[in-house]
Amino acid sequence: MARTSNVFARVEPEIKEQAESVLNQLGIPMSNAVSMFLRQVVIQRGIPFEMKLPAKRPLVMGELTKEELDTKDV
Repeated sequence: MARTSNVFARVEPEIKEQAESVLNQLGIPMSNAVSMFLRQVVIQRGIPFEMKLPAKRPLVMGELTKEELDTKDV
């Protein structure tokens, strides 16, 4: 068997539980999923999924109208 190293990561408990649920349904242990992710990082020489900034740009207070400032949705 190949030598292994430990990887420690802090994640939100809810995310961990949800991921474990999905991985259990797939029959993949969490450690194998992490290993698969890291292998893809090496193969693709980067994060193996697209990373984008949000579609909405940050608000610039000086560009807002009085009506926009008065609404809660902005």
